[in-house]
Amino acid sequence: MSDEAQNGNGTDFTALLAYLDETPNQLANFTASLNSDELRFQTSPDEFSILENICHLRDLELQGYTPRIRRILAEADPTLADFDGARVAAESSYNSELPGFALQTFQTARRENVEMLRTLTERQLNREGTLAGVGTITLRRLAEMMREHDEGHLEDLRVLSQRLRQARKE
Repeated sequence: MSDEAQNGNGTDFTALLAYLDETPNQLANFTASLNSDELRFQTSPDEFSILENICHLRDLELQGYTPRIRRILAEADPTLADFDGARVAAESSYNSELPGFALQTFQTARRENVEMLRTLTERQLNREGTLAGVGTITLRRLAEMMREHDEGHLEDLRVLSQRLRQARKE
C-alpha cells in the first residue's frame, strides 16, 4: 500500500488539498493589477469588495477552520461553534485594512492548515466533531467544506472583477 493510501491522502484528497493550497494564489492573481480603489470597489453595500472577501477568508481560516481542525484532533467529538462571518465583517473595517497584509495572513494560515491536513492518517481524517448549524462532520468533510466555501468566494470575485471591468469602461 502506498504512503498516500496509508495516510488517507489518496488522489481525491490530495487534489482537494492542492485546491485549498492554491486559493491564496488565486486571490493574489485577482489583486495583482488592482489599485486601492479597485480592491475596495462594490456595486452595492450588501456585497463584499475584493478586499472584504480576502479579509473574510482570512478571518474564517483563523477563527473558524484552524480551531475546528485542532479541536477535532485533540478532543472526542467536540462541539464546534459556527463562524458568523456577517457579524465579524459588520464589526470590522475590512476596507480600511492593508490588502497585502490581509492576503499574506490568509496565505500563512491556509498553508499551515493544509500542511497539517496533509500529514493526517485515514483514522484522523475520520475523527468527528459537531458543527453548529450543520451537525456531525469529519475532518475530511471539513476540508471539503473549506473547498466549497473557497469556490463560492472565487466565483464572487470573478463576478466582481467583471463588474469592475465594466465600471472602468463607463
